[in-house]
Amino acid sequence: MVDNMVEEKKFNLENIPGVGPKLADKLTELGFTDPMSIAVSSPGELASILEIGKATASKIINGTRQMLKMGFTSADLVWKQRQAMTKITTGSKNLDALLGGGIETQAITEMYGPFGSGKSQIAFQLSVNVQLPEDKGGMNGNCLFIDTENTFRPNRIIQLAEGLELDTDKVLKNIFVARAYNSDHQMFLVEKATDMIEEKNIKLIIIDSLTSHFRSDYMGRGELAPRQQKLNKHLHALQRLADAHNLAVYVTNQVQSNPAILFGDPTRPVGGHIVAHQTSYRVYLRKSSGEKRIAKIMDSPDLPPGECVFRVLTEGVRD
Repeated sequence: MVDNMVEEKKFNLENIPGVGPKLADKLTELGFTDPMSIAVSSPGELASILEIGKATASKIINGTRQMLKMGFTSADLVWKQRQAMTKITTGSKNLDALLGGGIETQAITEMYGPFGSGKSQIAFQLSVNVQLPEDKGGMNGNCLFIDTENTFRPNRIIQLAEGLELDTDKVLKNIFVARAYNSDHQMFLVEKATDMIEEKNIKLIIIDSLTSHFRSDYMGRGELAPRQQKLNKHLHALQRLADAHNLAVYVTNQVQSNPAILFGDPTRPVGGHIVAHQTSYRVYLRKSSGEKRIAKIMDSPDLPPGECVFRVLTEGVRD
């Protein structure tokens, strides 16, 4: 909640029952600098990370929750939190309209589709657009870009910046890129993002793509359960960052074909129900003729079903 975010800025980790100077230092070192990340942890998870007993971990979690005054709240306060939400333009008015105004903060937006459908192009465009002033659809903020498939290209960012008549050097300096080499590294980068968010005015986190490493690291039916558990934890960490810092999270996802479907489109996103439940907005992208792409809302808590056409041009994502 917004009130909790204000509280976090005044929060001293050593004030939590069960946390002394040593544990406070360890929590900070491990990236637990915002109390919300502690409050929403499980006792088992926190005990394992800090190498303490579950009873102590439970005491720390409960103490944090009491200090943050977590629990039921009236809907008007939830509405107040929603008022802090903003949206980043995609560069296409058609696509923005489909998304209710653009890519939303306090949420995870997932776009999936086959190769060349525009997922990464939208990611590049958003990393530039988030730097725009608010009256032009940006957030006057910067971007963290986690590249899992070695697809990030600075020359493409330069083209998009030139398309908006922006200072290309400045735009490049405001996008902080990390190459993730496996699923554990990918999760580590998200867990360590808190300090970067505060220090570098990060308003957008991009992962391109979300499931690539999880697919390659956990192969076969026997590995499905641990893969889904780690993916679930990863998505929860992203949502915590989105909520605590009022930032947007955009992830791309790979697709696979369902051989059981004989008629219609057999394409489905990777990640199963875990990704479906943990992402706020799901959009299916597919190729059309030439530079045209089609986007279709597949799941949303507050947007009607629909689809639109947009284009991917040299200068960027446009109508």
